[in-house]
Amino acid sequence: MSYYKVFGLEKEPFSTSPDPEFFYNSTGHETALKRLEIAIRLRKGLSIIFGDVGTGKTTLLRTLLKVFKDENDFIFHLILDPSYKSEFQFLFSLVRMFGIMPEFKSTIDFKEAMEKYLFQKGVEEDKTIVLLIDEGQKINMENLEVLRTLLNYETNEYKLLQLVIMAQVELLPRIKKIRNFMDRISLKYTINPLGEAETKEMIEFRLKAAGNHYQNNLFTDEAIKLIYQQTQGHPRKISMLCHDALETIVMRDKPRVDAEIINSLVHQEAGV
Repeated sequence: MSYYKVFGLEKEPFSTSPDPEFFYNSTGHETALKRLEIAIRLRKGLSIIFGDVGTGKTTLLRTLLKVFKDENDFIFHLILDPSYKSEFQFLFSLVRMFGIMPEFKSTIDFKEAMEKYLFQKGVEEDKTIVLLIDEGQKINMENLEVLRTLLNYETNEYKLLQLVIMAQVELLPRIKKIRNFMDRISLKYTINPLGEAETKEMIEFRLKAAGNHYQNNLFTDEAIKLIYQQTQGHPRKISMLCHDALETIVMRDKPRVDAEIINSLVHQEAGV
């Protein structure tokens, strides 16, 4: 039996998969989500969300997709790993993703096909094309230039491609080296780790989303304080530690996670 069923939960509450159902809407995440939605609806062009590893950028992308899931005027495409080695490889991937493979296959042909496609969808059909890129820090300089070119396609009122990049902060000095790239950013926002109160709220939210509707205090306040201190508010680390803690109390036949459990897991991780 899975450990979560022991506690009467319906689902795994602390999976690290980017499931929007378990997206804890902290103040920072809510701000990022709302601003992204506005930028896309107004066709502002380029939005970049920065965040450290494990701060919830991928889950935020999945949640953004869910916001627009019933709106047929928005067409989304998602790149999970943009580490293409060449301009040709990147453009080839884009035209194939958009379903617009041209008869001739050169980088110029790909760019012309992209421009024609974006004009047709954005102007003639009044659709909004959105390209979401996760792990944006993996984009090399050559392909950042490709994206800069795509952002040049516009009408007098709006950009024909809405581009959302989720990245670690090491992308920033790279884009600063590209002429006029920074000027194209309509939204630049940084997701910070959670505070101690938000860490508690995230744990309670995830337990409730997994079926714990009775709020029977599976984690003591002292345990949550230690979880925050150990993870420094990074959602992925919080989830991993909470997962291990629940497994531990099942094996030890304890009713809840206390400070002793968290301390033992921390020492175990440190090899002490």
